[in-house]
Amino acid sequence: MPIKYFTFSMIISILGIRGILLNRRNILIMSMPIESMLLAVNLNFLVFSVSLDDMMGQSFASLVPTVAAAESAIGLAIFVITFRVRGTIAVEFINCIQG
Repeated sequence: MPIKYFTFSMIISILGIRGILLNRRNILIMSMPIESMLLAVNLNFLVFSVSLDDMMGQSFASLVPTVAAAESAIGLAIFVITFRVRGTIAVEFINCIQG
């Protein structure tokens, strides 16, 4: 049974990587596949925690949404600042943000 869920998780991860590589125009759309890859990692933690009868994976799985929320908040702040300064959030103009 864990092999089936692990395969599903690998499919989600591969789709996330493809989503990042295929869409390089808008940063906001590039951040959505990252969230799906975090979902795949979370699914792996839960499946292997249940199959190994260990609570450590479930405790890590409870921390993954915290990391995802922090990543989303920081990313959204960067998007807002970039849009205010440059007027666009296109990837081509991101190299102008060097501090």
